[in-house]
Amino acid sequence: MTNDERPLVGLNEIYAAQDVIRPHLHRTPLAGSSYLGKRIGATLFFKLEMFQKTGSFKPRGALNNMHNLSEEKKRLGVISLSSGNHAQALAYAAAMSGIQATIVMPANAVTSKVEATRGYGGEVILTTDDLMETTLDIQRQRNLTLVHPFDNLNTIAGTGTLGLELIDDAPYADVVIVGIGGGGLISGVAAAIKQKNANVRVIGVEPEGAPGMTRSLAS
Repeated sequence: MTNDERPLVGLNEIYAAQDVIRPHLHRTPLAGSSYLGKRIGATLFFKLEMFQKTGSFKPRGALNNMHNLSEEKKRLGVISLSSGNHAQALAYAAAMSGIQATIVMPANAVTSKVEATRGYGGEVILTTDDLMETTLDIQRQRNLTLVHPFDNLNTIAGTGTLGLELIDDAPYADVVIVGIGGGGLISGVAAAIKQKNANVRVIGVEPEGAPGMTRSLAS
């Protein structure tokens, strides 16, 4: 592999992230579905990340981000923006790392997610204004470190740990299907799986009514 072909996130970074997050997260199970498998003519398994800490895969990247901050940045604190899952994950990860987290959320965010974020120790700022603009304004005012919900190499390495678990628990898999939101999950999962077994096909899916990645790749 040449320098130009080197993956954005390598297996060494993903294995390092796995060591970082292991004490704080569950290794979520794979569950089969014979009914759905018969309908599509395949052996089908689901990775049950809804049983993960905070209810999603998001803490994988958040914990790895907290670990890789400098001591000065840890002291000053972190900030991000989210409508729910990343907010809870960052608040949890920051609490596990002794770091203060501020999360900007939309004023109409689900109440239970706002309360859960606060319950993990995060400072929640609700706004009706643009989330990113508000976040960047507060970041500059307080000299905080922005932890992007998905566009971050430490986040991608963290989500790559899910790919390692998949390929370890289902080494016979020939296709892995991953949902696409911002792209951080599939980036990490694909990086891990393709470097472990290049023959596995990784397919991303997104809602027909909001195909952001499809439009981005087509432009």
